Amino acid sequence: MKRYAQFCPVAKAAQVFCERWTPLILRELGSGVTRFSELGRGVPLMSRSMLSRRLQALESEGIIERRPNAAGRGWTYHLTSAGREFLPIVDALGAWGRRWSRRQLAEGEVDIELLLWAMERDVRTDAFGDRRTVVQLDFVDQPSSRRRWWFVNDPNDVQLCLQDPGFDVDLYLSVRLHDLVHIWRGDLPLRNALESHRLEAVGPLSLRRALRDWFARQVPARADGG
Repeated sequence: MKRYAQFCPVAKAAQVFCERWTPLILRELGSGVTRFSELGRGVPLMSRSMLSRRLQALESEGIIERRPNAAGRGWTYHLTSAGREFLPIVDALGAWGRRWSRRQLAEGEVDIELLLWAMERDVRTDAFGDRRTVVQLDFVDQPSSRRRWWFVNDPNDVQLCLQDPGFDVDLYLSVRLHDLVHIWRGDLPLRNALESHRLEAVGPLSLRRALRDWFARQVPARADGG
């Protein structure tokens, strides 16, 4: 961890927070992610060895804590009280980015796996009501191996499926990858995307109307740190 060699509290906090990848790790932990593999999905360009080292550094600084994995071997990772106090800063960075970083995205910034992971983690699972609802997502500009994906929504959970889960599809969505990234970021309003046919939605009217709520990000519970 690079140090500024200053006693100033801003410098001391920046040593921890401004290290590369750290805000993104805090973003993932703040959203409820706890497992190493899940953290890796949220920062796909970060090597596993770098992620391990950064988690160790954050633990030594008292920002996160490890707990034995109740579901099996290994550890889970959780924010401490000190770590949770960084979350308003993470949220403020996101708000700034939505307001001021509306430039065209570079090709390397359009990552299909990262988008799908963010959607699986944050879509509102209760948007379609109290029954299972299957959404098929068709990226019309992607090769066949990366074109179709399925989201199985229950009131309290959503699961991204890489293959047809075998249930009847309730809502079909067709879109270009860039356009869905802009919808998810809030750059392209959902209504405008539908009216301009940049997003096609086929299914019952009630489900098409619920799309706005489905895309409205679910706010994670952060009070207890995991």
